[in-house]
Amino acid sequence: MKIGVLALQGDVREHIQSLSDCGVDAIAVKTKSEIDSISALVIPGGESTTIAKLARSFNLFDLIKARISSGMPTYGSCAGMILLSNQVEDAIAGQESFGGIDMVVRRNAFGRQVDSFETDLKFKGITEPAIRAVFIRAPWVESVGENVEVLSEITDSNGDKHPVAVRQGHLLATSFHPELTGDNRVHKYFVENICREFANI
Repeated sequence: MKIGVLALQGDVREHIQSLSDCGVDAIAVKTKSEIDSISALVIPGGESTTIAKLARSFNLFDLIKARISSGMPTYGSCAGMILLSNQVEDAIAGQESFGGIDMVVRRNAFGRQVDSFETDLKFKGITEPAIRAVFIRAPWVESVGENVEVLSEITDSNGDKHPVAVRQGHLLATSFHPELTGDNRVHKYFVENICREFANI
């Protein structure tokens, strides 16, 4: 069984390394035949609109959307979270997402590149110590449907809590970049709790 990392933009190599450290066969994917060969997918960070446009240009958008809809385990980090959301706030005109998670996500919710930061978070299903989370022009979740499980959340400067890690069945999404910290526990959660249940990996 193979897990693909969508190699159109973003931290592809870092995700492959994190997945490999979890003992699975991980490859970069950017063609139809490569995507057809995988059992699960990771959508890395980057720019969500660019990834969607490139997926259209490579005739991959509808394929990925269909495989997600049909139950392929998929994990999206940062831009990947936006691309897995059913609704995007502050979207640019014509912006598309693959969808799948019943949530509303706000793009660039934490601000611009200069507002990037790191913090420690509790993550449901992952034991101590806390997850070190890197936020880079990150989204957050405005609201979720009743079938979406909130795994981690953050408190903003006004004291309001926002989900930054969620799961709905075979889909996982985080606002932050676990592939940049050397801590592979989020990837291990994806492999052990989602891929093994839904893709028999």
